[in-house]
Amino acid sequence: MSIIFLALGLVLILEGLAWALAPSIIEQVLELLRSMPESARRQIGLLAMVGGFMLVWLAFWIGI
Repeated sequence: MSIIFLALGLVLILEGLAWALAPSIIEQVLELLRSMPESARRQIGLLAMVGGFMLVWLAFWIGI
């Protein structure tokens, strides 16, 4: 359970850092995502999910 809290904390730190350092770039990225077709956004989401699973698997394989 502590690993879940650690992962969520890291996500919140990275999200907050992005919004604190470059809010205008985040707004531009959101506009770009709004203009993309739903299928492209879905593919990006699936690729991000697969990448996340691979990173989690690698972390456990290394022994973290």
